[in-house]
Amino acid sequence: MSQDFAGLTAVVTGAGSGIGLEVVKGLKSQGATVFGLDIQEGAMSEFAQYVKCDVGSSESVKSAFAQIAAKTPVIDVLVNNAGIGAIGTVEDATEDEWVRVLNINVIGMGRVSAAAMPHLKQSKCAAIVNTCSLVATAGVPKRAVYSASKGAVYALTLAMATDGIADGVRVNCVNPGTSDTPWVKNLLAKANDPDKELAALQARQPLGRLVSPVEVASAIIYLANPAQASTTGTALAVDGGMQGLRIPK
Repeated sequence: MSQDFAGLTAVVTGAGSGIGLEVVKGLKSQGATVFGLDIQEGAMSEFAQYVKCDVGSSESVKSAFAQIAAKTPVIDVLVNNAGIGAIGTVEDATEDEWVRVLNINVIGMGRVSAAAMPHLKQSKCAAIVNTCSLVATAGVPKRAVYSASKGAVYALTLAMATDGIADGVRVNCVNPGTSDTPWVKNLLAKANDPDKELAALQARQPLGRLVSPVEVASAIIYLANPAQASTTGTALAVDGGMQGLRIPK
C-alpha cells in the first residue's frame, strides 16, 4: 500500500459509516492522521480519532474544530461527506424538510469548510473533496429536495475552488450514483417489495449494480492526493455510467 498521505492530517465528516468510513480507512492505510467527525462514532475507532460533531449546528462545528486545533495547527485534507437524504416530489416536501436537508447538506458543508480553512491555508498541499451526487446533474424521480441540495453542493464546489486558488487550496467533488450504503439499505427496507426496488435501482445504472462505498471512497482519496496538484474545480462521476451512457435495452 502506498503511503501518499504519510505525515498529512485529514478531517472527514460523516465518518462513522458508509462512504465516510471507507474514506477514513483508506486515508489511514496510506499514512494519514485522520480525525473523523460524526454524531456517532460508528466503526471508525480503529482508523480515526473520533470527534463528535453535528454539521447542522454552528456551535457543534466550532467545538469540533477547537478540539482538532488543540492537536494540530494544520489540516491538509478535508472531506465533506456528511449528508442526509430525502424522498419525494416538490409537492411532497414540507418546509421543515427543505430547511433540514439544506442546513445539513449545504450550509453544514459551508460551516465545516469555513472552520477548516484557516488550518488548510497552512498546508503545502491542501485539498477539499465534497461528496456530491449524480442528482446534481441528472434528474432522478422523487428526489426534489435532495437534488436541490446536491446541485448547490456542485455549485459550491466550483465557487470554493475559485476562491481557493489564491491560498493553494484545491476543491473538487465526487458524484456517486446509487450506492450500497446504510441509507439506501434503509430505503429498500421500507419499500413494499424490496427485491423489486433493488432490481430497479441496479438496472438504471448501466453497469447493472449499485456503486460500492469503497469505489466512491477511492475516488475521493484520488482527488485528495497531493499528486493531483493540478486538479481543482472538477466533478468526478462514480455512477456506473448513469450520467453519460445510454445503453440499448
